[in-house]
Amino acid sequence: MKAAVVFEKGQAPQYADFPEPKVIQENEALVSVKVASIKNLDKARASGKHYSTENNVHQPTIVGSDGAGYLENGSKVYFFSKKGTVAEKVVADRKMMVEIPEDLDFSIAAALPNAVMGSAMALRFKVRMQPGDVVLVNGATGITGRIAVQIAKLYGAKKIIVTGRNQESLQVLRELGADEVVSLQLNDEDFKEKIREIHRKTPIDVVLDYIWGHSVEMILSAFKGDGTFSHKMKLVTIGEMSGDTIQLSSQILRGTDIQISGSGLGSWTQEEYALLFSEIIPEMFQAAVDGKIKIETEEADIKNIETVWNGEIQTGKRLVIRI
Repeated sequence: MKAAVVFEKGQAPQYADFPEPKVIQENEALVSVKVASIKNLDKARASGKHYSTENNVHQPTIVGSDGAGYLENGSKVYFFSKKGTVAEKVVADRKMMVEIPEDLDFSIAAALPNAVMGSAMALRFKVRMQPGDVVLVNGATGITGRIAVQIAKLYGAKKIIVTGRNQESLQVLRELGADEVVSLQLNDEDFKEKIREIHRKTPIDVVLDYIWGHSVEMILSAFKGDGTFSHKMKLVTIGEMSGDTIQLSSQILRGTDIQISGSGLGSWTQEEYALLFSEIIPEMFQAAVDGKIKIETEEADIKNIETVWNGEIQTGKRLVIRI
């Protein structure tokens, strides 16, 4: 069969022949893949730089971690697999499949779940978001941040504040449900004062962070308590586009009622992960059909995988490979 294969660590995948997979376990099924999405996660895993693959010995590997296609009985499904998904055929665990509504396009079905995973799992299981919560999404202009705004709205957020650098994208976020935007292009003191001002007027309950780095240092500094009682907050980090480390003052943690955690592969329980496929993704597929969640895609043919792998994708769009 044809697939997108990384033969040497650090190189772009190539359109090449690869052995067709075979169903071995009872819980597995063969999927004829129609489309597969490409995300930062996939690029990091393919390069060996992601924490889930950094200790692996590299061998020729199919890229991708999810996609959409048909089962042998004709059922239309989304699936997740660590064995690679940008290929004509994929064997996947039936527990990591979701039936796709007939009215939902394959490309949307392939593009949406990873962004859902990056926000719904954090909101439901890491911060236990409640209707009426005030939510700050830090670094919201990317595809996952845009979905986070829409899911927070679906989950009943009272107010949604977003940060980002791209002014055009920040305005798009208003259309998707954001109530207030804060530019990361402000100088440090102005940015912190803007966060303090918002927090004084409508205390922030939840921070979803997609970029980490200096912006989180500023947000935590803005929340720093003064020795009096402070509002209880939860900050969960989901990405690290601005850097993997921060400097964190002990005084912030001692003087502020704030809980810091992370959300990603390895941080969820088996029960929570199962709910992603049995409840969360189906709910979001239906929301997409109903027009309550919107996601944009940019499509390319698998034959062009080497060209598009490191190419520029428009902000707010997910790359989807047609197979």
